Amino acid sequence: MSKKEQASRRGFLRNMAAATAALAVGNVAMAAEEKNVWVQSIRSKSGFDANDQINIALIGAGGMGVQDTITALQVPGIKLVAVCDLYDGRLKEAKERWGSAIATTRSYKEILARKDIDAVIIATPDHWHQQISIDSLKAGKHVYCEKPMVHSIGEGPAVIKAQQESGKIFQVGSQGVSSLGNEKAKELLKDGAIGELNYAEGFWARHSPLGAWQYPIPDDASPATLDWETFISNTTKRPFDKTRFFRWRNYTDYGTGMSGDLFVHLFSSLHFITDSLGPNKVYSSGGLRYWKDGREVPDVLLGTFDYGVQKAHPAFNLSLRCNFVDGTSGTTFLKLVGSEGSMDITWDDVTVKRNKEVTSDDPFFIEQMRKAGKEVGGRKRILPPQEFKFSAEKGYKGGPYDHFVNFFEAIRKNGKVAEDAVFGYRAAAPALLCNDSYRQDKAILWNPEKMELLKK
Repeated sequence: MSKKEQASRRGFLRNMAAATAALAVGNVAMAAEEKNVWVQSIRSKSGFDANDQINIALIGAGGMGVQDTITALQVPGIKLVAVCDLYDGRLKEAKERWGSAIATTRSYKEILARKDIDAVIIATPDHWHQQISIDSLKAGKHVYCEKPMVHSIGEGPAVIKAQQESGKIFQVGSQGVSSLGNEKAKELLKDGAIGELNYAEGFWARHSPLGAWQYPIPDDASPATLDWETFISNTTKRPFDKTRFFRWRNYTDYGTGMSGDLFVHLFSSLHFITDSLGPNKVYSSGGLRYWKDGREVPDVLLGTFDYGVQKAHPAFNLSLRCNFVDGTSGTTFLKLVGSEGSMDITWDDVTVKRNKEVTSDDPFFIEQMRKAGKEVGGRKRILPPQEFKFSAEKGYKGGPYDHFVNFFEAIRKNGKVAEDAVFGYRAAAPALLCNDSYRQDKAILWNPEKMELLKK
């Protein structure tokens, strides 16, 4: 074990010793039936105090946009003044949900022209993220843009440039990045809880029609009630198709498939926890196995990624799985494996399992150790790993709320966000390259530091 590893391991064990001492005041509980398992609550480090009101507008009032806005309005000092969507039914629902005083429009440029709007939430289909983000920043608005930040690998640099030139706050909406689970995992990895990282894996499963993007299509959907021409104006021109409009994630002109919708969350969390800049090699495979409803993207996707040595971490490998065929195997899952243990991470909790050194009772092993001058005394048994469980305390509002708190605090204090355009692009890039690898059936090389494609 290197001196660095020894120091980090001592740091973790020292912190856990302090945590165990906290038993006396009730912050930590040791499971009586399993004395090698420690359970500890994790809590937010800071509260939030609103000073000035921030007026926001929603651009894209579908399912994610509505949920984002509901969460944003829970933060003190936030007021919704306008909503934009291409479908009239959503504009009507916005007034019913948030009041008749809400301004509604089909044109996002009308939103950007308003002087009373400080920030916008962009929750449109992926193919509009880049243009609306750039236009919003140039109009002097702060931006919260849903993940993935961009629709294709070549679009990222322009958004980064627009953010830097505007001086405005830009946050990408991979909400788990600001969660207590991610924060605790980052702290534990730094403290040496699992030793030196060498492998990571992530998993996401769904099976329901809604979870598999078979979103409901309103009965009144028609060229009269929605602006189809604007929807397709920056991509392939097609006749009106209400299925493509409302189930856009299934089609490559508008969405980014399983990787852009779900893998990007796992990349975001992994990069936040490890301080990684991203992988340098991407390969994926998969297929359409169950949801054969005309979609153009796979419903089973596997990705493998090589992370080279970086300043923040040693070389390690990442494996990601996503499927819409089996909904019985849980949902979000991220595991980090190191030389001394592993961490299972969600947005709300972290479980650390540490390996215990075990001396074998194998006769051949004992004899070889004796010959080497290292006597093995007594019969040893295989012991279960030590477990340390960290869970968000009761009443925790969740990663999405914390992500908006981070965004609005940065606006008020001219501070920094957890997921700016550079971070967002570094998380989106390997997800988008996953799609390219799948379509081209080959591994793709990427320079995560320079954020550039490499030629073999």
